[in-house]
Amino acid sequence: MSRTETPEDLNAVIRQHSELLAAQLHSQRESLFPPDASKSMRKFTSGEAAALLGINDSYLRKLHLDGKGPSPEVSSGNRRHYSAEDIQNLRILLEKTARKPGDYLPGRREGDHLQIIGVMNFKGGSGKTTSSAHLAQRLALTGYRVLAIDLDPQASLTALHGVQPEFDLLDGGTLYDAIRYEDPVPITDVIRKTYIPNLDLIPGNLELMEFEHETPRALARGNAGLFFFRVKETLAQVDERYDVVVIDCPPQLGFLTMSALSAATGVLVTIHPEMLDVMSMSQFLRMTADLMDVIADSGADMSHDWMRYMLTRYEPTDSPQNRIVAFLRTMYGDKVLNAPMLKSTAISDAGLTKQTLYEVERSAFTRTTYDRAIESLNAVNDEIAQLIQKTWGR
Repeated sequence: MSRTETPEDLNAVIRQHSELLAAQLHSQRESLFPPDASKSMRKFTSGEAAALLGINDSYLRKLHLDGKGPSPEVSSGNRRHYSAEDIQNLRILLEKTARKPGDYLPGRREGDHLQIIGVMNFKGGSGKTTSSAHLAQRLALTGYRVLAIDLDPQASLTALHGVQPEFDLLDGGTLYDAIRYEDPVPITDVIRKTYIPNLDLIPGNLELMEFEHETPRALARGNAGLFFFRVKETLAQVDERYDVVVIDCPPQLGFLTMSALSAATGVLVTIHPEMLDVMSMSQFLRMTADLMDVIADSGADMSHDWMRYMLTRYEPTDSPQNRIVAFLRTMYGDKVLNAPMLKSTAISDAGLTKQTLYEVERSAFTRTTYDRAIESLNAVNDEIAQLIQKTWGR
């Protein structure tokens, strides 16, 4: 005879579980990051610093010995370590004597327009947030002025950058504050500096869902205007401050995503090369095209500088995945980025401590595991940087 479960008040159970989980997450956060602590970027070896600057290590050593630029931290073994701030200061120094503009500061020049990259897919597990975080950090570390925007109410991009939404954003502080229909604040009020030079953040939390709820009401009242321009018009307030904006879009085709699509100059669609994910992407693309038609009919210019598919969590030894990758490349050609983001325990393990792979020490992993993962990340992110440069005519 089977035992039947006692009926429960679902609302009470969900609330109890929510509070329990929040308390545990808060406890974990305080053990990793006490209330008086803040995240900081690790130091880089001289080899890593030279690679980020695009010079060789011997030239970097010569700059140090000649007393040019910031002095690195020198360990007992005479190994030099540079902070992210040191690397940025060296970049500025090198640019002054560069053979041509942009050799060390690759960002916008006169006439270049702001690049706004929307990273999207409505299938969970496609690597959207991981891709957004690593792209934003890589661009910042290589000299671009970057604004990362978390438009996903789940706020994983925010947590990766040391902001705990349920504790640090009790009084707002998301992009919603700047795009809401009543009393919007200047976007500068919600931009936060991060612990990485050149990288600013607009965090996210569940408050972003208010835009999804308010837009239909505003449309019914006739005062929503062209709601899909709200992100674009808000970003125009800080156009001159950045070279690139990276938007981690919500995993759904709602009003936030439509507004982000209208603002974007480039679109990056993440794909996990598994059949169920590809089937889901088919529906995503069809729905996106239909929505873009509606927006275009309302007067919006829905042309973009570029659109690419990024393969994520790719395992080269997985035969079914290889077949799907070949299938995608046959269909979409150069719309699929050449470099895939490989599946790696190093990337997932870094995420357990709310870090990207750029933030963790190489010594935390076996050398081959780390090198394989970091080379994959650099290859895909640098390919996107090349798209940006091409858009600027370089």
